[in-house]
Amino acid sequence: MLRPVAVMLLLLAPLHALAVETMRIAMGDAQGDVRVSGKGLSFGSDTEDARFSPLEQEAVVVRRRGSRLELNGAPVMGSAVRFRAGLDSQALRAGDMAVRGDVVVRLYKDGLQLINVIPLEDYLAAVLGGEMPVSFPPEALKAQAVAARTYALQKKLEAYGAPFYVGSSVLHQVYGGVNREDARTRIAVEATRGEVLTYDLAPIEAYFHASCGGHTESGWDALQRDLPYLQAVDCPCGRLPASRWSATVTDAELRAALGQSPEGFRVTSRTATHRVNRVTASGGASVDGVTLRRKLGYTKLKSLDFDAERTSGGWRLNGRGYGHGAGLCQWGAKALADQGRSYRDILQHYYPGTELQQLY
Repeated sequence: MLRPVAVMLLLLAPLHALAVETMRIAMGDAQGDVRVSGKGLSFGSDTEDARFSPLEQEAVVVRRRGSRLELNGAPVMGSAVRFRAGLDSQALRAGDMAVRGDVVVRLYKDGLQLINVIPLEDYLAAVLGGEMPVSFPPEALKAQAVAARTYALQKKLEAYGAPFYVGSSVLHQVYGGVNREDARTRIAVEATRGEVLTYDLAPIEAYFHASCGGHTESGWDALQRDLPYLQAVDCPCGRLPASRWSATVTDAELRAALGQSPEGFRVTSRTATHRVNRVTASGGASVDGVTLRRKLGYTKLKSLDFDAERTSGGWRLNGRGYGHGAGLCQWGAKALADQGRSYRDILQHYYPGTELQQLY
């Protein structure tokens, strides 16, 4: 049963009936100038109550000139300018991304930074298209929608008042703007509108990953986050071909990762779910598994659940899963949905002890 969320969550709620929950997403950085375009384009200051002035053209160039901003060559007051398209326009385009909502261009370091201020539910429709195959069953997509919404709101609470709350890459949630939306992601978001996962009446850190290989990882072992709802649980994705992978790593790549010759490279400790915790070279150099994966590359070393064998020119790694392994397993969610499990069941499986609550 859904229950009203805690008072602290109400701090995120709309101030009036027509307001909507919004997110601030870092779209990327630019050097020198950036082009913003859209039908019915207008601009104003970067505040929620700003007055927007219409522009006479559908595209403008924002340029950094020393410590000031220029709009089509004319100076702009302040360190940021915010753009909005007309009500009948589908999206704004800034740089190489088309997005809904507003676009902020602000002074940042020696260049410019682009930020998308977007209604949360519109943001989620695009996130789903970037994070999970839209061909997955509806209940899996709904589970992902709740996890992504919860993750976003927790990050917003954590970064409230900052210029942006999350980025648009795999380091947060993959966000590609309107091009990643789909009718099926819209349906999943709308079906779960306003639903979040909480623990002790606060939104959880709802981590997720592509595939765990048969067992999710504890929050501490995966992310150094000792959280009661990030426990190692069994997962049906281990029986799926998508959970298996192999990779070849050269001696030079391992030498760069270990800082020493990889002759005699071996796994010296593992977690309870068989994931690599530490590796050591014959010369004594040792690194933890998380560092090894980062240095070799997340797409090459897809997970830390792997075994290694020597080859003539390096090492062959045979592994299971894709990602850090904590929280929701996306391929596992698909398997559970295929078995007839609801999105609520799926969320309880991967985030045990949490509650599903209605924020708005």
